[in-house]
Amino acid sequence: MAKAVAVSRPARDAKPLSHYAPHVLVGLALALIAYNLFVHPMAGFPEEWNIGLRAPLDEFKKWVVGNRATSPSFVFFFEPISNFMDFVIRRAEAFLLWLPWPVLVGFAFLLGNRFGGLRLGIGAALCLLFMGLFGLWDASMQTLALMGAAVTMSLLIGIPLGVWMARSDRVETLVRPILDGMQTMPAFVYLIPVVLFFGIGPVPAAIAAVIYAVPPVVRLTNLGLRRVAEDVIEAADAFGSTPRQMLFKVQIPQALPSILAGVNQTIMMALSIVIIAALVGAGGLGDVVIKSLRRLNVGVALEAGLAIVLLAILLDRLSQAIGQIDYASQARYQEFRLLPARWQQYGWARAIESGIDRVYALFGALGHSLPGPLARHAYWWLALTALLLLGALCFLLGWVDFPKAWYLSLAAPVNAAVKWAQVNLYEIGETGLGTGPFSDFISLYILAPLRKLFTEIIPWPALILLVCAAAWSLAGWGLAVTYAISMIFIGLLGMWDASVDTFTQVLVAVAATVAIGVPLGIWAARNRLVEKIMRPILDFLQTIPSFVYLVPVIMLFNVGRVPGIIASVLYALPPQIRLTVLGIRQVDESAVEAAQAFGSTNMQLLRKVQFPLALPQIMLGVNQAIMMVLSMVIIAGMVGAAGLGLEVVDGMQNNRMGQSVEAGLAIVIVAIMVDRLTQAWARRAEEKANLHV
Repeated sequence: MAKAVAVSRPARDAKPLSHYAPHVLVGLALALIAYNLFVHPMAGFPEEWNIGLRAPLDEFKKWVVGNRATSPSFVFFFEPISNFMDFVIRRAEAFLLWLPWPVLVGFAFLLGNRFGGLRLGIGAALCLLFMGLFGLWDASMQTLALMGAAVTMSLLIGIPLGVWMARSDRVETLVRPILDGMQTMPAFVYLIPVVLFFGIGPVPAAIAAVIYAVPPVVRLTNLGLRRVAEDVIEAADAFGSTPRQMLFKVQIPQALPSILAGVNQTIMMALSIVIIAALVGAGGLGDVVIKSLRRLNVGVALEAGLAIVLLAILLDRLSQAIGQIDYASQARYQEFRLLPARWQQYGWARAIESGIDRVYALFGALGHSLPGPLARHAYWWLALTALLLLGALCFLLGWVDFPKAWYLSLAAPVNAAVKWAQVNLYEIGETGLGTGPFSDFISLYILAPLRKLFTEIIPWPALILLVCAAAWSLAGWGLAVTYAISMIFIGLLGMWDASVDTFTQVLVAVAATVAIGVPLGIWAARNRLVEKIMRPILDFLQTIPSFVYLVPVIMLFNVGRVPGIIASVLYALPPQIRLTVLGIRQVDESAVEAAQAFGSTNMQLLRKVQFPLALPQIMLGVNQAIMMVLSMVIIAGMVGAAGLGLEVVDGMQNNRMGQSVEAGLAIVIVAIMVDRLTQAWARRAEEKANLHV
């Protein structure tokens, strides 16, 4: 019997050969590194292996330009789509510029007041007003028109597709991986193919925005419809509802909050890419930012950046308010409409609110005096009447264009402040502190050594083996083989060095994001006051389109890699902090109480209980941070940051489509690889925490 046990135990404990494969790959990589350092230096990825995709792509672009007027694919497909989109955008832009500016400001106020109360109405009106005060009214209307066309097309495509997915599991299975791929790719990449088929101008910008912004509304429409309670559907079915009645009278009304949340996300994503699309001639506020940054006119760039932020806040708050279906007749608007409720103790505050209530009561009485059919929608009839009267008065008095005398220019003082900062903050005295030493430290002692590590010390075959070892240990041989093929393909495109440069920037930015975001998230999760202070800051950071982060950073650090990294950290911090807070807060209370009962200190509780159990959520935050950093580092190519982003920008600006496509393909590959690896890492953390279902 002893022999039987001795024989069976090794067989039961034996591990498959695949378990040792990652170690073998690491061993081979170390051998290659040693050979490279001590025997014979290995050159970079062989240039002669370049598959030469650039030349045929450039030739294809020449063919497209030469045959656009005769090829059936353009005459009967691309050109009709382009003409239709161009017509919609031009008409929307012409209409917005034709309307007197007070009418648009009044419309924003009435819309905000209806769905979010007086405060939102005033805030919406002020957002539009400040766009005019900065002298950017026309550019803002151009951006708004482009946004309107892109969002409308996104919703016309996305909502029906989401409904179809909700009603068919087969369609959902087919469409979901496509949506995953669309959301993985950085926004910048969408511009490359649409420019090839639709040229330059607002049309490719709108089409790229549609493609980029469709996934969230599709997903949330599908999710909302699938979460409609079964008993509600059964009750409607019992009353003999047809499938059409079931959809429009039961499912969509029940799913409306989820659908409108998707609309909100679609609006914000469309705005972010519409701003970036100024690179291909879309015009509007993004064009003002790009041209100003190229001329290093930071003051004008800041004005346009603030206008973009105001537009983002306006659209975000209005769409959120509409999504919550909050109306001014609800009880929360019956007390203080404008001032904080805690000010009720002051007589002057009560007097102001009393006057506001009288105005609302007056318009309420006017609404009740309307005939029956009109009284049901009295607010909108009164609003339309007021806007028509205001418009007629504006045309009569000539108040159509925003008055130039009202312009509030920040350019001169901001440019003066930038010059002062560049002189006085570059190095503060002889302390060795300042933006210059900080930028030099990042460039010389972090980025340069990392580039040397991944290009000179670790040869390209060893780097592939190390990445494959990590992929194999986390998700098996399939992902490892996929990574090997993907990395070799990047080299075959001739983008190995640019990809390594981008990777080093992403690595530094993500490390900084995690080092800052995780401790802040833990602090906020364990201190309600800290969370309360941080919440509006994070809301503001998440509202700003990614492109705008570059403006204030360039004010201090000029152009190059370092501004892109700093902007990336600011852009990626909110999801990292929020998901860390969520992970710590969702730790099972019984586990926390048990640890406290055994006498754990706060640090032991965090280190041995809360952090390990929250690690899956924290890793999800790391995944989102990596994708956002990668997106921002690519955008930073517009202001001189080296890597794949600069390759794309340089190709677009110099009419080298092949170069842009090669860099775009490399960006997509890097994004998918990073996304899949961090997701596998998060799943492994979840399994170790015994949370995997």
